[in-house]
Amino acid sequence: MVKYFLGQSVLRSSWDQVFAAFWQRYPNPYSKHVLTEDIVHREVTPDQKLLSRRLLTKTNRMPRWAERFFPANVAHSVYILEDSIVDPQNQTMTTFTWNINHARLMVVEERCVYCVNPENSGWTEIRREAWVSSSLFGVSRAVQEFGLARFKSNVTKTIKGFEYILAKLQGEAPSKTLVETAKEATEKAKETALAATEKAKDLASKAATKKQQQQQQHYVE
Repeated sequence: MVKYFLGQSVLRSSWDQVFAAFWQRYPNPYSKHVLTEDIVHREVTPDQKLLSRRLLTKTNRMPRWAERFFPANVAHSVYILEDSIVDPQNQTMTTFTWNINHARLMVVEERCVYCVNPENSGWTEIRREAWVSSSLFGVSRAVQEFGLARFKSNVTKTIKGFEYILAKLQGEAPSKTLVETAKEATEKAKETALAATEKAKDLASKAATKKQQQQQQHYVE
């Protein structure tokens, strides 16, 4: 059984702006899981459509229950192929993506169509479909559920990354939401507290060692 996703998003930028931003999406603060991107093929067809194929390297932390299926020497990076068809005359861009490794554990296939929003010609609509499948015997349902949840989370990051790059290209300062600011402050506070705890442990350890040495020296005397 395959898990299916259907969604729609709107970017408040023109199709031309979104098309330009698409090729400049990485890096951005919301795509830290994207490690590399390389164009492996590009051509313009006789009817003036742009065909491209890119190879992306991504990393996503697996749940602990899935790690036992991967030997320690196996890379956890995921290689993604992305095919795209750009039709400038009709202002549409269609992308197809799928992973080419770890396919036994899970395959995620995605199809996106970028087109002019029918209600506002200055906006761009993204129609997104995805199929998540697994052939791992005994746990395929759990893997698919996890893959679908991870995919939905990544869609949110993708849109935020798009908005960030669009703001930069349009000369605007990418803004952070109050939730994001609060989250960063909380994470910073946790890091500070953890560092203080580690430092306290280190000092306590040194003090205990010094006291032990003094006691040993006292017994010798």
